[in-house]
Amino acid sequence: MLISSSKPDSKNSQNIPTKSITISQSYLREVIEAISIPRHYIYEKKNNLKVRNYIKREFESLGLYSFYQGEYDNIIATYDGVAMSECSIIICGHYDSVPNSLGADDNASAIAGLLAVAKALGEFAPSLPVMFVAFNREEDGLLGSYEFMHSLPTTLTKQLKCVHVLEMIGYCSHEPNSQLIPEGLPIKVSDVGDFIAIIANRDSNHLIKPLIKTAEQTQPQLSVKALKVFLGVEKLFPHLSRSDHAPFWESRIPAMMWTDTSEFRNPHYHKPSDTPDTLDYEFMKSVVELLGEVVLEELG
Repeated sequence: MLISSSKPDSKNSQNIPTKSITISQSYLREVIEAISIPRHYIYEKKNNLKVRNYIKREFESLGLYSFYQGEYDNIIATYDGVAMSECSIIICGHYDSVPNSLGADDNASAIAGLLAVAKALGEFAPSLPVMFVAFNREEDGLLGSYEFMHSLPTTLTKQLKCVHVLEMIGYCSHEPNSQLIPEGLPIKVSDVGDFIAIIANRDSNHLIKPLIKTAEQTQPQLSVKALKVFLGVEKLFPHLSRSDHAPFWESRIPAMMWTDTSEFRNPHYHKPSDTPDTLDYEFMKSVVELLGEVVLEELG
């Protein structure tokens, strides 16, 4: 395993070109506040359906075509006139929560990022070959993302350049000892939880170098730590495969997880206290803007 990083550089920030992707903090907050209700697929079914309907309507209000997929109501959206078969990038995250948790960071933050980047990319360059997917039942063994993965035709999986999986992207702390790492993981990172972590494996490690370069050029104030996992080592560390990127890794599709590292930083993980007011919207804005820039680079 190897960590690549982009550190904030205030000295060079004045020389960075104006970003082409701009995300609204107020929109991120609006979405998070709208869907931060307990919404487990089984135990809070009515709320799960309410959030499902909200996400679909929001995609459509942004001018995307959307529909429910599969038994678990994954939500798929593409730009008007773009067929799924034409897409080469997928951006995704889950919308369910554990029981009795508002799930603001886990994972309303990802859904807000998903919708915000769909909005921003659509304004920048309409009809991009990008698919957006909101999974259900991540908290029940990744059932939604496995169902989605198994539904994809081989012709589509072979043309995918990258699947970007958003898993908790809103919690940031500048305090010492606010960042932990999974026990036994042979890496060293700062004990300050102020970075976004990008986790890649043997099929997506090649995307890390250009991502770090894009981060340095477009988001110099954002600290990015990218973990490259080699030779299938993720099988030895279950923490590395606990989110919706796992089905894609297993199918040898290039996928990266974007995360604030969940319980290794956020003390509200899976608790009723995971509320919108605990999140850092400036941090989230930078993360989602970087995501948009990275997608544009991958599309060439």
